[in-house]
Amino acid sequence: MVYYKVKTDNMSEEDTSLIPTYAARALTSSISKYEIPTGEMPPQVAYNLIRDELALDGNSRLNLATFVTTWMEPEARQLMADTFDKNMIDKDEYPQTAEIELRCVNILARLWNTPAQAEATGCSTIGSSEAAMLGGMALKWKWRKRRQAQGKPADRPNLVMGINVQVCWEKFCRYWEVEPRFVPLEGNRFHIDPDAAMQLVDENTIGVIGILGSTFDGSYEPIAALNDALETLNAQTGWEVPIHVDAASGGFIAPFLEPDLMWDFRLPWVKSINTSGHKYGLVYPGVGWIIWRDRDELPEELIFHCNYLGGDLPNFALNFSRPGNQVVAQYYNFLRLGREGYRKIQQACRDTALFLSSQIAEIGPFELLTDGGELPVFAWKLKDEVAVETCYTLFDLADKLRERGWLVPAYTMPKNREDLVVQRVVVKEGFSRDMANLLVEDIRRAVEFFRSQPAYQGKPMGSHFHH
Repeated sequence: MVYYKVKTDNMSEEDTSLIPTYAARALTSSISKYEIPTGEMPPQVAYNLIRDELALDGNSRLNLATFVTTWMEPEARQLMADTFDKNMIDKDEYPQTAEIELRCVNILARLWNTPAQAEATGCSTIGSSEAAMLGGMALKWKWRKRRQAQGKPADRPNLVMGINVQVCWEKFCRYWEVEPRFVPLEGNRFHIDPDAAMQLVDENTIGVIGILGSTFDGSYEPIAALNDALETLNAQTGWEVPIHVDAASGGFIAPFLEPDLMWDFRLPWVKSINTSGHKYGLVYPGVGWIIWRDRDELPEELIFHCNYLGGDLPNFALNFSRPGNQVVAQYYNFLRLGREGYRKIQQACRDTALFLSSQIAEIGPFELLTDGGELPVFAWKLKDEVAVETCYTLFDLADKLRERGWLVPAYTMPKNREDLVVQRVVVKEGFSRDMANLLVEDIRRAVEFFRSQPAYQGKPMGSHFHH
């Protein structure tokens, strides 16, 4: 959530009121923006007031910054509308919704190659952020139990990860009092390095985070190499440091496009995995999933058994009441698409990403960091010689593309490579090859505009969108 300040009382009526142009047909006075109105209004008027304001938002289909799903089939939308009113937490009253959640957990556990002898467990969440929090909590509690069993102090936990992690992991460390240990970027390496990570691991490390699909450039981190490095280190020390894989995006890509890629529960030190159903799981936001390879990896003391509406409710979550419709929509996709349907969609996204990245590289001033060959996500920078000679930056290009409705973010890379400014495109279902061609043409036009303005002065960096 975002923290918002309450508006002050010394603002003008125009600042604090909604004054629609069509008020004469249904309203005779303005409506307060920040106080609940005294009386009622017709439903169509309320709808029109809000719809007109929302027209100022960007077009989600042209938002190439977001990873979340922006299109679903009409049947899926109808199922979601039909189940908005079902409380996901109330499993006793909505047993079939609970059964559908259980089926989804089983499907994901098998998709991620849970060992046959293991008793995998998991649940749905609001998104990957909640799923990451739950995974991190399980890591901390398991580590603390190991330390206590050894008669050692358990007051200084740390978590090792690349500095490219999503901010939810920084939140976890701050909220649960865990020291974050970041592997910095180096040169043209934009994610974790296993050897550098091992230098940060010690007896107080609750786990190492591996990312299957970095949000900065779409690359996969070397999970198998992390596993091998920990195998050696744990054998030498007896520390039993595990891996949690943040597969927010890649968890729905790799199983269908690279089934032989070793990143999941086939690796013995991968103990838990999270993913976002509302990203490449192809569901509207927000739904996430967390799966543990075995029941023993989820400490029993983290599970609450509630006597709720007539039944025992085992629950491990940060949220309580939430609609069941996203879980229902996830199950719809599993049934509707199957393995082959998911493979076709994800392959089409990757093909479009590879096409688009190659076209952007051919324009001239740009150098690709990645090409969309892992996640259908890629990033580019201005060539070094171009950055020196031109009067515009990628921030200016992002602003120019916004004039045409495209949201293509420009941002600086994390610590150690803060000098590097990149742009990134996320290709999702609904972004067609035709739309890719339109974007390329708009980028060409923007570059030609900047070339025609030798005295053009770009805006200061602080006035632009940052990652």
